[in-house]
Amino acid sequence: MRPDLEALSTRLAKLGRIAVGEDMAVNPPIQRASTLLFSDPDDLEDSARRSYGTDGLAIHAALQEALLLIEGGAGAWLTPSGLAACSLALLTASHAGGEIVLPESIYKPMRRVADGVAARFGVVARYAPPRDIEAHAALIGPKTCAVVMESPGSLSMELQDVRAIVALAEKHQAATIIDNTWSAGVFFKPFEHGIDYSVQALTKYQNGHADVLMGAVLARTPSQAQRLRDTAYDLGLIVSPDDAYLVLRGLRSMPLRLARQEQTGFALARFLATRPEVASVLHPGLEEHPDHALWRRDFTGAAGVFAFTLAGHPPQARVRAFLQRLKLFELGYSWGGYESLIAPCDPQLACRGDTRARYDGPLVRVSAGLEAAEALTADLAQAFRALTD
Repeated sequence: MRPDLEALSTRLAKLGRIAVGEDMAVNPPIQRASTLLFSDPDDLEDSARRSYGTDGLAIHAALQEALLLIEGGAGAWLTPSGLAACSLALLTASHAGGEIVLPESIYKPMRRVADGVAARFGVVARYAPPRDIEAHAALIGPKTCAVVMESPGSLSMELQDVRAIVALAEKHQAATIIDNTWSAGVFFKPFEHGIDYSVQALTKYQNGHADVLMGAVLARTPSQAQRLRDTAYDLGLIVSPDDAYLVLRGLRSMPLRLARQEQTGFALARFLATRPEVASVLHPGLEEHPDHALWRRDFTGAAGVFAFTLAGHPPQARVRAFLQRLKLFELGYSWGGYESLIAPCDPQLACRGDTRARYDGPLVRVSAGLEAAEALTADLAQAFRALTD
């Protein structure tokens, strides 16, 4: 395992221990409570203390501390899902009459929030090609309250020049938000680039076992952290202590899993690049990826998630047969768990226009799990026969 992941493993192994009386357990206790009790009436109105279950309990604080250790920042808030984290970040940074600028490659549910929920409160969403800095410059202006990034895009794997986009946003005092789920907060450090809010879907690598839905938003400065907390508190966003415990438990093994899934992802990507059934492999860690230089500049590693296109524009029936013939890869939308997943992307890309004009074949996303790379490549090889049988 790489030295940076080894160092992170060591730090996470000691984090989150909470003394209960004279005892110190290796794992923190799970407190299940809606009501907190006080001996002094004045303490009920002490804003510096937790007063109710919606403030979170010790296990929530331990998970928040762990997330800040990994990614940095001045504060974090947990949400019931990754999408809830996207919504919280947008609502924290937006105001009525303002505009938000997003990449066309943005996570489709976040586009729904921008075009639906935000629009109902008088916020206008504008979209730019993810790689086009001039288009961003044309859209970011005095009315811009937030600029959203997702790098790489979770389907089509475009990287954005976050430094250039942050510089544009700062000229107009616009907040910056990034969906940093792909890097798990490990391979990319948004606050070092001046980004204000980082969104994480803890459902993915942090949990790692495909059995919890959770998200988080991290803030760069204390004032931004306070605004984030106030917005979350007013919305009543909280997660169960049991779920917080499971994600904290998952974090202990996350560096080991990331190392394995990064390695397997590269092995799968390189294998696919040799196959005649594949037109292109969209993995930013490969030298042939158009944004590889940005990846080398900004990232210290790669997730096990990438995409590829099928050569020859096979008909949908053959694409369907290929996907159904897979035995180890399962069809599913999530990623970052122990299981390898695969999903066709064209239906989700429909909101971006004609996908067949944009790509050189049907787009398919892969998430490498913990299975042996050799078994996964063999599974893909046998399934490719469905494209020609």
